[in-house]
Amino acid sequence: MIRLMRFVIVSAGLILLWHLLVVLTDLPPFILPGPMRVATALFGNIELISQHALVTIAEVLLGLGLGSLLGAMTAIGLAISPLARTMLRPMMVISQALPVFALAPLLTLWLGYGLWPKVIMALLIIYFPVTSAFFDGLMATPRGMLDLARVMNAQPWRIMTHIRIPAGLPGLASGLRLAAVYAPIGAIIGEWVGASQGLGYLMLLANGRAKTDLMFAALIVIVIITLSLHASVERLCRVLARRMQFDG
Repeated sequence: MIRLMRFVIVSAGLILLWHLLVVLTDLPPFILPGPMRVATALFGNIELISQHALVTIAEVLLGLGLGSLLGAMTAIGLAISPLARTMLRPMMVISQALPVFALAPLLTLWLGYGLWPKVIMALLIIYFPVTSAFFDGLMATPRGMLDLARVMNAQPWRIMTHIRIPAGLPGLASGLRLAAVYAPIGAIIGEWVGASQGLGYLMLLANGRAKTDLMFAALIVIVIITLSLHASVERLCRVLARRMQFDG
């Protein structure tokens, strides 16, 4: 409740500053529309915005789910196999030198203007943070617990499922929190490059028609989606942490 009140107060303060900026600078609406004008555009085009928002949400959720699953599996593989660490980690680091956004035109060229180029963009942008955070968590398992398990002749898969993965969950949670923020960015970038629907496409369409208020409305919906996704992931991580503590 306290967090919600803080969020409301901060949001109200930002809206007030926004309104004052518009009033004091006397900028024309096509450059910086005021909060009321944006609210009018938002609720006046709610059906149109909702249709595009559903597309973006689908892209983000698919990218987040697939990217998190692939990242977690990669982290477990790296933690299990020294050979995999030797071969894959340098390649993963080198891959980060390539701007992921630069792949968006290629994905559109290869896969067309449909759903999957945006899903893959979201996947790619979150893959490394999830993998890196979960791998660090797995490798930070207390040595004493591992030694005790080996003394008791525990099977490697039992050590992984009962000791290392629970110990690595805080790292995975950290990676998922970042992923919840990054995934919408990847999807929107993909929509900017090539799409026929989605909030990113709607922003480009509004920009081409000089409807800056509609652009701001779409941007606000993107922010709401991102904050909601982050809050959901945060709650999920807390529930999992409590269950692991209870099971322990």
